[in-house]
Amino acid sequence: MINEILDDAKTRMAKSVESLKTELSRLRTGRANTALLDNIKVDYYGSPTALNQVANVTVADSRTLGVQPWEKGMVQAIEKAIMESNLGLNPMSAGDIIRIPIPPLTQERRLDLVKLVKAEGEGGKVAVRNIRRDAISHIKDLLKEKEISQDDEHRAEDLVQKLTDKNVADIDVLLKEKEAELMEI
Repeated sequence: MINEILDDAKTRMAKSVESLKTELSRLRTGRANTALLDNIKVDYYGSPTALNQVANVTVADSRTLGVQPWEKGMVQAIEKAIMESNLGLNPMSAGDIIRIPIPPLTQERRLDLVKLVKAEGEGGKVAVRNIRRDAISHIKDLLKEKEISQDDEHRAEDLVQKLTDKNVADIDVLLKEKEAELMEI
């Protein structure tokens, strides 16, 4: 029973760390990254559709993204969606290919992004701590129902705490790497 609780906590904590990695990859660093356009929705015949569902998004070079729509008629809709996305990007169409130059970040924008990274990281840590709270609560319920001994409870709580510490340390490493990447000129 304790192993099930620990496995569940381990899985959920890993998912929280992965979710944070995904969110951090979407933050702009001045380098071209296809994840930058993941949240953009395009008006595809009246319904909002993810950009990667209507076009092929590629990295042309370190400062340019390329978007090639699968239908030539979608070029204007895709350009419009990118401009309205508030990412500060100016798409340029060259026939049926849209090139998106990634402008270099200003120092002020870099500092704003670092604050955003720290806020995302804190959210990830809170999620991990909430999972710890749930796991410890389940362990205490087992003790109340006399399914485990107090020694088992203490051992299990120690294991949950070690798991939490490991995941929080992983989050700290991710945050340091992203901050260094953002501040790099």
